[in-house]
Amino acid sequence: MVDPTNIEDVMKWETPKSPTEIRSCLGLAGYYRRFIQNFSYIATPLITLTKKGALYTWSEKQERAFGELKKRLCEAPILVPPEGIDDFAIFSDASKIGLGCILTQRDKVVAYASI
Repeated sequence: MVDPTNIEDVMKWETPKSPTEIRSCLGLAGYYRRFIQNFSYIATPLITLTKKGALYTWSEKQERAFGELKKRLCEAPILVPPEGIDDFAIFSDASKIGLGCILTQRDKVVAYASI
């Protein structure tokens, strides 16, 4: 189950005001990209604003993409029960402010945690 505190934090994200703020949002969303179907397609309008020399013009297209990513980050991924004891992999990401990890089996998510 998704932690309600984390959902609140994500839903309170304000519209990014610069390419740096977009990169920050995409960095977090990118970590969870395997849970977000069509992540690249959804994030493309935001990624175009981070390119070198691109004019920063926030439009309805970017607003929809940003809203959709926030929505998808707040939904719990569908977990599958483990089958046997083989083919497990752990993916982790740690920083000075948190830790996240995903347990997969045959490219399907079995469990995840973040602190």
